Amino acid sequence: MLSKRIIPCLDVKDGRTVKGVNFVDLKDAGDPVELAWQYAQQGADELVFLDITATHERRGTTLEMVKAVARQLNIPFTIGGGITTIADAEALLNAGADKISINSAAVRNPVLIEDLAKAFGVQFVVVAVDTKLVEGRNMVHLNGGRLITELETEDWIIRAENLGAGEILLTSMDHDGTKNGFDCSLLDKVSKSINIPVIASGGAGKIAHFTEVFLETGVDAALAASVFHFGEIPIPLLKQELKKHNIPVRL
Repeated sequence: MLSKRIIPCLDVKDGRTVKGVNFVDLKDAGDPVELAWQYAQQGADELVFLDITATHERRGTTLEMVKAVARQLNIPFTIGGGITTIADAEALLNAGADKISINSAAVRNPVLIEDLAKAFGVQFVVVAVDTKLVEGRNMVHLNGGRLITELETEDWIIRAENLGAGEILLTSMDHDGTKNGFDCSLLDKVSKSINIPVIASGGAGKIAHFTEVFLETGVDAALAASVFHFGEIPIPLLKQELKKHNIPVRL
């Protein structure tokens, strides 16, 4: 059985990490390279960097950061944010990223998924989906959950798989930031309806939430930000706890 993956997510702006991080012995909490290294040491299986810088001039800064992270890191990492063309993706992959993640750009131009999969292989293409419950239906949202689309979440995810997505990163906006647990019912439905890996995101608050999402759904990985950044859940402890519940993890 494949090991379940634990994935910290870091927001990056102008080549620096934001959303304060409080590892004890950090010289510089804004340095993505140092953080990446810390997480790798702790046993993270992968990392996701979300580039939230709004402008296009910043691409150079991001590429330098990706190169620096790639030099230090022995675990795979994904970068997302602002990728709208093959050229954007190619620059990031050439700089050393293992995968790229697309969200709004894929919804606005679904052919981009197909083009990226053909150019680089499906294993490089992560489609991130932000979902929110609206009148009883799970709907895809854009711009960090601010903009509703007319796409039902499950339909869009199946379509993304058919177009060539290699993995789905599914964030429940209703659960995100609540620390009350992942949206297990939706995650279970989605993981049963597609054949590619699903990364659960949104709602992690304690170790039990990770145990629950792996035992109650078919997801392959769980992603979180603040509980890792603020040391609320140390990764080695989390993995030992998962192992106690017979959940396969890489220790």
